[in-house]
Parts: sequence; C-alpha cells; structure tokens
Amino acid sequence: MDPAIPFYDQMNQLKCCVIIPTYNNHKTLKGVIEGVLQYTNNIIVINDGATDSTSIILSGYPELEVIHLEHNRGKGNALRLGFRKALSLGYDHAITIDSDGQHFPEDIPVFIEYLKEAGEAILLIGSRNMQQEGVPKKSSFGNTFSNFWFWFETGNKLDDTQSGYRLYPLHTIPTTFYTRKFEFEIEVIVRSAWKGVPVKNIGIQVWYDLKERVSHFRPFKDFTRISILNTVLVFISIFYIRPRDFFRKIKKKGFKKFFFENILESGDSPSKKALSIALGIFIGIAPFWGFQTVLVLFLAYLLRLNKVIAFAFSNVSFPPFIPFIIYGSLQIGSFFVPRTAPVLEDTASAMDMIRQNLLQYITGSFILAAVMSALFGTVGYIILAFFSSKSPKPLRNA
Repeated sequence: MDPAIPFYDQMNQLKCCVIIPTYNNHKTLKGVIEGVLQYTNNIIVINDGATDSTSIILSGYPELEVIHLEHNRGKGNALRLGFRKALSLGYDHAITIDSDGQHFPEDIPVFIEYLKEAGEAILLIGSRNMQQEGVPKKSSFGNTFSNFWFWFETGNKLDDTQSGYRLYPLHTIPTTFYTRKFEFEIEVIVRSAWKGVPVKNIGIQVWYDLKERVSHFRPFKDFTRISILNTVLVFISIFYIRPRDFFRKIKKKGFKKFFFENILESGDSPSKKALSIALGIFIGIAPFWGFQTVLVLFLAYLLRLNKVIAFAFSNVSFPPFIPFIIYGSLQIGSFFVPRTAPVLEDTASAMDMIRQNLLQYITGSFILAAVMSALFGTVGYIILAFFSSKSPKPLRNA
C-alpha cells in the first residue's frame, strides 16, 4: 500500500485542501501538482494570468478546482481567491505551496501531523534552512529583515516569515485584507497574530533550482511595498495593538490581581521595579509624543528593566491627564525660558499654547518629567520594598 494513501483520508477528515497559486511556472507546475496528488486531490489552482503553457498543463487535470484569471493580479490576490474558493467548498484548512518547485510535496504530512497534535486553530509556516548551499543571498537577507519586523509588530519570534509553504486556519484568519501582491503574506500572518491565532514555524525542505525556477519577485517594487506595509503595521502595533492587549490583560485579571501578579510578585527586585516605574513616568511626560511606546520598550529592553511596569506607567499621558501635563510643563518652563505668549487664553487650545511657547514647553516638560520620575520612583521603591519585606521567605534546607 502506498504510504501516502492514508493522508487522503486525513486531509478529508480535517477538511484540508492544498492551494497552488501559479504564474508562468510551466517548467515546474506539473511536477508540483503530481507531487501533491500523492497526498490529496483536494487541490485548488489559481492560474494568475499566465502567458506560457500553464493553461494547457492544467487542462490535463479535470479533477482539480482551477480558477483562471485573464490578467496577472499578484500572488496575494491569487491566495485571497483561493481562500474564498476553499471556504465555499467547505474546507477548514488550506496548505499553500509555491509552483516554482522550491517546496517538497512530501512535507505535506509534516503540516498534517502538527495540526493533529495541536488540536486548535493554528497558522503554520514552513521554516527553510536559509544557510544551505544554493539559497540566494537576497532571499536570506529579505527573510531576516521580515523576521525582525514580524517580531517587533507581534512580539512573536520566528525563523522564517517569508516561506510560501504554509497551513492556514481558514475560519480564524482575518476575513478582509488590503494587499494583493507579495506583501500579502506578511499582512496575513501579522494580523492573524493580532487576532490571537498562534503562528509557528515547522521545519521543511527547500530546493532552489536556478535553471528551472522562475521568481516573479521584483526587488525594488516589492521591497518598497513590503517596507510601506511594515511602516503601517508598526504604527498600528504601537498605537493600537499593544495598548489594547495591555488593557485586555488588566481587564481579564482585574487591576488588583494584575498589580500583585505582574508588578509586586514579579521576580525583579524592588529597586529594578522602581527604576522601571521612573522610566515609564519620564517617557510618559517628556515630549516624545508618537514615540513613547517605542522608546519605553526599547529603553526597558536596553537597560534590562521590567517592560510591563515601564509600559504601564508610561501611560501617565492618557488624554484626561494631558491638559494638566501641558499646563504644568508651561508653568515650570516659564521660570527658565522667557514667555512669548500668555499661557492661558480663552480662545487658545492646548496645541496653540505649545506652538506659541514651544521652547518653554519643551524645557518645562523635561524638568517635570525628571521631577515626577524621581518622585514616583522613590515612592514606588518604598512601597515595593515594604511589600517585599512582608512576603514569606522560602524555607532553606537544613
């Protein structure tokens, strides 16, 4: 009995299909399809406006679901159409495999076995050995670049975020997307992670045959698109996702439980926690608007302080407190910088006051930040040291 035959049943039981987006890969397409057919006939092929013999090749497989596009619209668009078709056919999961021959259909069981063991909706990305001989240097660099930004945007560290060999949980990934080219594969994993979908790597094989493989990645255009997308995703992560997750954690635990578990009972010393409080207060009050989250997390990491505590106290600049911070900064700054306009006018907004007295505001803001940082840090240390002294000490073995 063919060892691959049982996977036909498993693919059906898991309601899993294989999606193959293809564009002008006539040299390798047939081999990819034949390889996948060894494990399942639940195959959806998207012919993304190919101008070679792709249509002729696909006509030899009437048992497959094939979507023919008149014009090339991009890999992301092809995958989106594939996901939509898979859902309409009743599939719950989809494995995507590139048609350029770099992926091994024999790795399909790797995805299936991991999915079965996970027992939950999970997004799996095949992790390639980018150090092996034959891997283009631009692919290795691009992957390292992508891995870093994925970590920054989600807090999830992966070894390979650009591999097209993936397993998607169709019902839990986002339903609406905004990109249609290569950058789609970044958008989908970042936004899935933001939804709480586990995104993980599994090891796969890879083969780069420079004679037959055709890559449609355009270094300048596609790298620019990816850079723009990452800029947008970083902005959303800083100003929405991280604050949202932080307050969800507090809401889920309750403030009292969060305070005791994440602040008082963390493994850090009272002095380290106090310094983390001081850092958060300083960054929250100082005029770093728009960059506070990035700065406080970066400095907490650099100084090896408690990132949760530092981030929590950096939110001292919440909207209700902003007018008081601005007014206090302007008043303090007036002792050191000559005032160029009245601090308060009936018709003046907070931003008007800052614009008219910018140097005064900046000077006062840094001074206020330093004073409040020292005050909160000192009081925090006293409180934390008190609670620490009251905590039961672990018993030592005699």
